[in-house]
Amino acid sequence: MKDNTKYVGLDVSKEKIAVAIAEEGREVPRYFGMIPHTLEAVRKLIRKLGEPHTLRVCYEAGPTGYPLYRLLLSLGVHCDVIAPSLIPQKPGERIKTDRRDSIRLAQLYRAGELTSIYVPTPEDEALRDLVRCREDAKEDELRAKHRLSKFLLRNNIKPPTGVNKWTVKYRRWLDTLKFESSKLRIVFQEYYHQLKELEQRILRLEEEIRVQATEGVHAPTIQALQCLRGVALITAASLVAEIGSFKRFSTPKQLMAYVGLIPSEFSSGESRKQGGITKTGNRHVRRLLVESAWSYRYQPSVKGELKRRQSGQSPTIQAISWKAQNRLHKKYYRLLSRGKESAKAITAVARELSGFIWAITQELEEVPRS
Repeated sequence: MKDNTKYVGLDVSKEKIAVAIAEEGREVPRYFGMIPHTLEAVRKLIRKLGEPHTLRVCYEAGPTGYPLYRLLLSLGVHCDVIAPSLIPQKPGERIKTDRRDSIRLAQLYRAGELTSIYVPTPEDEALRDLVRCREDAKEDELRAKHRLSKFLLRNNIKPPTGVNKWTVKYRRWLDTLKFESSKLRIVFQEYYHQLKELEQRILRLEEEIRVQATEGVHAPTIQALQCLRGVALITAASLVAEIGSFKRFSTPKQLMAYVGLIPSEFSSGESRKQGGITKTGNRHVRRLLVESAWSYRYQPSVKGELKRRQSGQSPTIQAISWKAQNRLHKKYYRLLSRGKESAKAITAVARELSGFIWAITQELEEVPRS
Protein backbone atom coordinates (compact mmCIF):
# COMPACT_ATOMS: atom_id res chain seq x y z
CA MET A 1 0.00 0.00 0.00
CA LYS A 2 1.36 3.39 -0.99
CA ASP A 3 1.58 5.97 1.78
CA ASN A 4 0.12 9.34 0.85
CA THR A 5 1.93 12.48 1.90
CA LYS A 6 0.24 14.60 4.55
CA TYR A 7 0.87 18.34 4.65
CA VAL A 8 0.56 19.57 8.22
CA GLY A 9 0.11 23.23 9.13
CA LEU A 10 0.89 24.28 12.70
CA ASP A 11 -0.17 27.60 14.20
CA VAL A 12 2.25 27.82 17.11
CA SER A 13 1.86 29.94 20.24
CA LYS A 14 3.57 29.84 23.64
CA GLU A 15 1.13 27.39 25.23
CA LYS A 16 -0.83 25.78 22.38
CA ILE A 17 -0.41 24.49 18.82
CA ALA A 18 -3.32 24.41 16.36
CA VAL A 19 -2.98 21.52 13.89
CA ALA A 20 -4.50 21.17 10.41
CA ILE A 21 -3.87 18.50 7.77
CA ALA A 22 -4.08 18.66 3.97
CA GLU A 23 -4.04 15.22 2.39
CA GLU A 24 -2.21 14.76 -0.90
CA GLY A 25 -4.57 15.65 -3.76
CA ARG A 26 -7.30 18.26 -3.92
CA GLU A 27 -9.36 17.49 -0.83
CA VAL A 28 -10.28 20.32 1.53
CA PRO A 29 -7.83 20.54 4.48
CA ARG A 30 -9.24 19.38 7.80
CA TYR A 31 -8.70 20.79 11.25
CA PHE A 32 -7.13 18.20 13.55
CA GLY A 33 -7.37 20.10 16.83
CA MET A 34 -5.38 21.95 19.47
CA ILE A 35 -2.52 20.36 21.40
CA PRO A 36 -0.30 21.64 24.23
CA HIS A 37 3.03 23.08 23.17
CA THR A 38 5.08 20.40 24.93
CA LEU A 39 7.60 17.76 23.90
CA GLU A 40 5.33 14.87 24.83
CA ALA A 41 2.30 16.31 23.01
CA VAL A 42 4.24 16.83 19.78
CA ARG A 43 5.64 13.30 19.88
CA LYS A 44 2.15 11.90 20.48
CA LEU A 45 0.81 13.97 17.55
CA ILE A 46 3.43 12.55 15.16
CA ARG A 47 2.58 9.00 16.21
CA LYS A 48 -1.11 9.65 15.50
CA LEU A 49 -0.54 11.23 12.10
CA GLY A 50 1.39 8.30 10.64
CA GLU A 51 4.87 7.35 9.54
CA PRO A 52 7.35 10.26 9.86
CA HIS A 53 8.53 9.93 6.23
CA THR A 54 4.96 10.61 5.00
CA LEU A 55 4.65 13.93 6.88
CA ARG A 56 5.63 17.39 5.75
CA VAL A 57 5.16 19.94 8.52
CA CYS A 58 5.35 23.74 8.48
CA TYR A 59 4.85 26.61 10.90
CA GLU A 60 5.45 30.36 10.84
CA ALA A 61 8.66 31.87 12.17
CA GLY A 62 7.93 33.73 15.38
CA PRO A 63 8.91 34.39 19.00
CA THR A 64 8.88 30.68 19.91
CA GLY A 65 12.04 30.19 17.84
CA TYR A 66 13.31 26.91 16.41
CA PRO A 67 13.13 24.23 19.16
CA LEU A 68 9.99 22.78 17.53
CA TYR A 69 11.77 22.60 14.16
CA ARG A 70 14.72 20.77 15.70
CA LEU A 71 12.41 18.42 17.60
CA LEU A 72 10.56 17.45 14.43
CA LEU A 73 13.83 16.82 12.59
CA SER A 74 14.99 14.57 15.43
CA LEU A 75 11.76 12.58 14.97
CA GLY A 76 12.53 12.08 11.28
CA VAL A 77 9.84 14.52 10.10
CA HIS A 78 10.48 17.03 7.31
CA CYS A 79 9.77 20.55 8.58
CA ASP A 80 9.86 24.03 7.04
CA VAL A 81 9.75 27.30 8.96
CA ILE A 82 7.76 29.80 6.91
CA ALA A 83 8.45 33.52 6.41
CA PRO A 84 5.29 35.24 7.75
CA SER A 85 5.64 38.31 5.54
CA LEU A 86 5.61 36.16 2.38
CA ILE A 87 2.42 34.22 3.12
CA PRO A 88 -0.23 35.03 0.47
CA GLN A 89 -3.23 36.93 1.89
CA LYS A 90 -6.78 37.04 0.57
CA PRO A 91 -7.94 40.63 -0.06
CA GLY A 92 -10.63 41.73 2.39
CA GLU A 93 -10.14 38.84 4.82
CA ARG A 94 -10.82 40.17 8.32
CA ILE A 95 -11.22 37.03 10.45
CA LYS A 96 -8.09 35.55 11.98
CA THR A 97 -8.10 32.59 14.37
CA ASP A 98 -5.63 29.84 15.22
CA ARG A 99 -7.88 27.30 13.51
CA ARG A 100 -8.12 29.31 10.27
CA ASP A 101 -4.40 30.03 10.27
CA SER A 102 -3.43 26.37 10.62
CA ILE A 103 -5.83 25.31 7.85
CA ARG A 104 -4.55 28.09 5.58
CA LEU A 105 -0.94 27.03 6.22
CA ALA A 106 -1.66 23.41 5.37
CA GLN A 107 -3.50 24.39 2.18
CA LEU A 108 -0.81 26.76 0.93
CA TYR A 109 1.97 24.37 1.92
CA ARG A 110 0.42 21.60 -0.17
CA ALA A 111 0.12 24.02 -3.09
CA GLY A 112 3.79 25.05 -2.82
CA GLU A 113 2.88 28.68 -2.20
CA LEU A 114 4.92 29.18 0.98
CA THR A 115 8.51 30.44 1.29
CA SER A 116 10.69 28.82 3.94
CA ILE A 117 13.45 30.62 5.80
CA TYR A 118 17.00 29.55 6.63
CA VAL A 119 17.09 28.04 10.12
CA PRO A 120 20.37 28.71 11.92
CA THR A 121 22.23 26.03 13.83
CA PRO A 122 22.15 26.30 17.65
CA GLU A 123 25.73 27.64 17.52
CA ASP A 124 24.78 30.30 14.96
CA GLU A 125 21.69 31.26 16.93
CA ALA A 126 23.71 31.67 20.14
CA LEU A 127 26.20 33.95 18.36
CA ARG A 128 23.33 35.98 16.91
CA ASP A 129 21.80 36.40 20.37
CA LEU A 130 25.18 37.59 21.64
CA VAL A 131 25.66 40.30 19.01
CA ARG A 132 22.02 41.41 19.26
CA CYS A 133 22.35 41.67 23.04
CA ARG A 134 25.31 43.98 22.50
CA GLU A 135 23.26 45.97 19.97
CA ASP A 136 20.45 46.34 22.52
CA ALA A 137 22.95 47.46 25.16
CA LYS A 138 24.31 50.14 22.78
CA GLU A 139 20.77 51.43 22.23
CA ASP A 140 20.22 51.53 26.00
CA GLU A 141 23.53 53.38 26.40
CA LEU A 142 22.42 56.02 23.89
CA ARG A 143 19.11 56.48 25.75
CA ALA A 144 20.98 56.81 29.06
CA LYS A 145 23.23 59.51 27.58
CA HIS A 146 20.19 61.37 26.28
CA ARG A 147 18.46 61.23 29.67
CA LEU A 148 21.54 62.57 31.44
CA SER A 149 22.09 65.30 28.83
CA LYS A 150 18.47 66.46 29.02
CA PHE A 151 18.60 66.47 32.82
CA LEU A 152 21.60 68.79 32.73
CA LEU A 153 19.93 70.96 30.08
CA ARG A 154 16.75 71.34 32.15
CA ASN A 155 18.83 72.55 35.06
CA ASN A 156 20.94 74.88 32.88
CA ILE A 157 24.17 73.04 33.66
CA LYS A 158 26.58 73.38 30.75
CA PRO A 159 30.11 71.99 30.28
CA PRO A 160 33.06 74.41 30.08
CA THR A 161 33.78 76.02 26.71
CA GLY A 162 35.75 73.73 24.40
CA VAL A 163 34.73 70.51 26.16
CA ASN A 164 32.88 68.18 23.78
CA LYS A 165 30.25 65.76 25.00
CA TRP A 166 31.28 62.29 26.16
CA THR A 167 35.00 62.90 25.83
CA VAL A 168 37.42 62.14 28.68
CA LYS A 169 37.35 65.83 29.72
CA TYR A 170 33.55 65.83 29.68
CA ARG A 171 33.42 62.82 32.01
CA ARG A 172 35.94 64.43 34.36
CA TRP A 173 33.69 67.47 34.45
CA LEU A 174 30.67 65.25 35.24
CA ASP A 175 32.60 63.77 38.19
CA THR A 176 33.04 67.26 39.68
CA LEU A 177 29.35 68.24 39.58
CA LYS A 178 27.71 68.98 42.94
CA PHE A 179 24.05 69.72 43.72
CA GLU A 180 22.64 71.56 46.71
CA SER A 181 19.31 69.80 46.39
CA SER A 182 19.36 66.18 47.53
CA LYS A 183 16.61 65.42 45.03
CA LEU A 184 18.70 66.61 42.09
CA ARG A 185 21.79 64.92 43.49
CA ILE A 186 20.15 61.50 43.63
CA VAL A 187 18.68 61.90 40.12
CA PHE A 188 22.09 62.78 38.68
CA GLN A 189 23.80 59.93 40.53
CA GLU A 190 21.24 57.38 39.28
CA TYR A 191 21.41 58.57 35.66
CA TYR A 192 25.21 58.61 35.70
CA HIS A 193 25.47 55.25 37.49
CA GLN A 194 23.09 53.64 34.99
CA LEU A 195 25.28 54.88 32.13
CA LYS A 196 28.41 53.43 33.74
CA GLU A 197 26.68 50.10 34.29
CA LEU A 198 25.65 49.94 30.64
CA GLU A 199 29.19 50.72 29.51
CA GLN A 200 30.50 47.87 31.64
CA ARG A 201 27.86 45.54 30.18
CA ILE A 202 28.95 46.47 26.65
CA LEU A 203 32.59 45.78 27.54
CA ARG A 204 31.68 42.31 28.83
CA LEU A 205 29.68 41.49 25.71
CA GLU A 206 32.42 42.77 23.41
CA GLU A 207 34.99 40.66 25.24
CA GLU A 208 32.90 37.53 24.59
CA ILE A 209 32.51 38.52 20.94
CA ARG A 210 36.29 38.87 20.76
CA VAL A 211 36.67 35.36 22.18
CA GLN A 212 34.25 33.95 19.59
CA ALA A 213 36.17 35.76 16.85
CA THR A 214 39.34 33.91 17.80
CA GLU A 215 38.13 30.57 19.19
CA GLY A 216 34.57 30.06 17.92
CA VAL A 217 33.25 27.97 15.04
CA HIS A 218 33.13 31.00 12.73
CA ALA A 219 36.47 32.51 13.81
CA PRO A 220 38.17 32.14 10.36
CA THR A 221 35.28 33.87 8.58
CA ILE A 222 35.07 36.69 11.15
CA GLN A 223 38.81 37.33 10.89
CA ALA A 224 38.79 37.20 7.09
CA LEU A 225 35.94 39.72 6.80
CA GLN A 226 37.92 42.16 8.93
CA CYS A 227 40.32 42.51 5.99
CA LEU A 228 37.71 44.77 4.39
CA ARG A 229 37.80 48.47 5.10
CA GLY A 230 34.99 49.51 7.43
CA VAL A 231 34.45 45.96 8.69
CA ALA A 232 36.05 45.62 12.13
CA LEU A 233 35.42 43.04 14.86
CA ILE A 234 31.84 43.89 15.84
CA THR A 235 30.63 44.35 12.26
CA ALA A 236 32.29 41.14 11.04
CA ALA A 237 30.91 39.08 13.93
CA SER A 238 27.44 40.58 13.43
CA LEU A 239 27.45 39.80 9.70
CA VAL A 240 28.41 36.19 10.34
CA ALA A 241 25.90 35.83 13.18
CA GLU A 242 22.99 37.23 11.15
CA ILE A 243 23.68 35.36 7.90
CA GLY A 244 25.03 32.06 9.23
CA SER A 245 26.16 30.19 6.12
CA PHE A 246 27.07 32.35 3.12
CA LYS A 247 27.15 29.21 0.97
CA ARG A 248 23.36 29.29 0.72
CA PHE A 249 23.77 32.20 -1.71
CA SER A 250 25.01 30.81 -5.01
CA THR A 251 25.61 34.30 -6.43
CA PRO A 252 26.41 37.68 -4.86
CA LYS A 253 23.15 39.07 -6.25
CA GLN A 254 21.21 36.63 -4.08
CA LEU A 255 22.95 38.03 -1.01
CA MET A 256 22.18 41.58 -2.16
CA ALA A 257 18.51 40.63 -2.54
CA TYR A 258 18.47 38.93 0.87
CA VAL A 259 19.53 42.15 2.62
CA GLY A 260 17.11 44.29 0.59
CA LEU A 261 19.71 46.38 -1.23
CA ILE A 262 18.55 45.74 -4.80
CA PRO A 263 16.25 48.28 -6.54
CA SER A 264 12.52 47.66 -6.61
CA GLU A 265 11.02 47.34 -10.07
CA PHE A 266 7.67 48.18 -11.68
CA SER A 267 7.57 46.86 -15.24
CA SER A 268 4.74 46.17 -17.64
CA GLY A 269 5.02 45.50 -21.36
CA GLU A 270 7.78 47.65 -22.78
CA SER A 271 7.78 49.95 -19.75
CA ARG A 272 10.45 49.31 -17.11
CA LYS A 273 10.81 51.48 -14.02
CA GLN A 274 13.13 50.98 -11.05
CA GLY A 275 12.47 52.54 -7.66
CA GLY A 276 14.19 52.62 -4.30
CA ILE A 277 15.74 49.58 -2.67
CA THR A 278 13.36 46.83 -1.58
CA LYS A 279 14.36 46.93 2.12
CA THR A 280 13.27 43.32 2.47
CA GLY A 281 15.13 40.65 4.37
CA ASN A 282 17.54 41.20 7.23
CA ARG A 283 17.52 44.83 8.35
CA HIS A 284 20.42 44.29 10.78
CA VAL A 285 22.76 43.28 7.95
CA ARG A 286 21.51 46.11 5.73
CA ARG A 287 22.28 48.68 8.44
CA LEU A 288 25.77 47.24 9.02
CA LEU A 289 26.59 47.34 5.30
CA VAL A 290 25.45 50.95 4.93
CA GLU A 291 27.49 52.01 7.97
CA SER A 292 30.58 50.25 6.60
CA ALA A 293 30.10 51.75 3.14
CA TRP A 294 30.82 55.26 4.44
CA SER A 295 34.49 54.23 4.91
CA TYR A 296 34.93 54.08 1.14
CA ARG A 297 34.67 57.86 0.78
CA TYR A 298 38.35 58.04 1.60
CA GLN A 299 41.34 57.34 -0.62
CA PRO A 300 42.31 53.65 -0.81
CA SER A 301 45.09 52.73 1.61
CA VAL A 302 46.19 49.90 3.88
CA LYS A 303 47.62 51.22 7.12
CA GLY A 304 47.08 51.32 10.86
CA GLU A 305 44.32 49.08 12.21
CA LEU A 306 43.35 47.75 8.78
CA LYS A 307 46.94 46.64 8.13
CA ARG A 308 47.00 44.84 11.47
CA ARG A 309 43.71 43.05 10.72
CA GLN A 310 45.03 41.86 7.36
CA SER A 311 48.22 40.45 8.84
CA GLY A 312 48.37 36.69 8.35
CA GLN A 313 45.44 36.50 5.93
CA SER A 314 45.83 34.88 2.52
CA PRO A 315 47.01 36.99 -0.45
CA THR A 316 43.73 36.20 -2.25
CA ILE A 317 41.61 37.74 0.52
CA GLN A 318 43.89 40.76 0.78
CA ALA A 319 43.61 41.22 -3.00
CA ILE A 320 39.79 41.16 -2.77
CA SER A 321 39.96 43.82 -0.04
CA TRP A 322 42.22 46.06 -2.12
CA LYS A 323 40.00 45.65 -5.18
CA ALA A 324 36.99 46.60 -3.04
CA GLN A 325 38.69 49.79 -1.84
CA ASN A 326 39.53 50.96 -5.35
CA ARG A 327 36.25 50.01 -6.97
CA LEU A 328 33.93 51.29 -4.25
CA HIS A 329 35.83 54.56 -3.79
CA LYS A 330 35.58 55.27 -7.52
CA LYS A 331 31.91 54.25 -7.59
CA TYR A 332 31.00 56.64 -4.78
CA TYR A 333 32.55 59.69 -6.46
CA ARG A 334 31.32 58.66 -9.89
CA LEU A 335 27.75 58.61 -8.60
CA LEU A 336 28.24 61.97 -6.87
CA SER A 337 29.52 63.47 -10.14
CA ARG A 338 26.29 62.35 -11.82
CA GLY A 339 24.24 64.30 -9.31
CA LYS A 340 23.28 61.45 -6.98
CA GLU A 341 22.65 62.26 -3.33
CA SER A 342 25.37 61.02 -1.00
CA ALA A 343 22.93 58.70 0.84
CA LYS A 344 21.89 57.03 -2.42
CA ALA A 345 25.49 56.72 -3.51
CA ILE A 346 26.39 55.06 -0.22
CA THR A 347 23.49 52.63 -0.62
CA ALA A 348 24.88 51.63 -4.02
CA VAL A 349 28.33 51.19 -2.47
CA ALA A 350 26.81 49.04 0.30
CA ARG A 351 25.19 46.84 -2.32
CA GLU A 352 28.52 46.18 -4.05
CA LEU A 353 30.27 45.77 -0.70
CA SER A 354 27.98 42.81 0.01
CA GLY A 355 29.32 41.27 -3.21
CA PHE A 356 32.90 41.53 -1.95
CA ILE A 357 31.84 40.03 1.38
CA TRP A 358 30.31 37.11 -0.53
CA ALA A 359 33.54 36.66 -2.50
CA ILE A 360 35.65 36.47 0.66
CA THR A 361 33.37 33.95 2.35
CA GLN A 362 33.42 31.68 -0.72
CA GLU A 363 37.18 31.36 -0.21
CA LEU A 364 36.63 30.04 3.31
CA GLU A 365 33.35 28.27 3.91
CA GLU A 366 32.75 24.58 3.54
CA VAL A 367 29.49 23.03 2.39
CA PRO A 368 26.75 24.25 4.79
CA ARG A 369 25.74 21.94 7.61
CA SER A 370 22.39 20.17 7.42
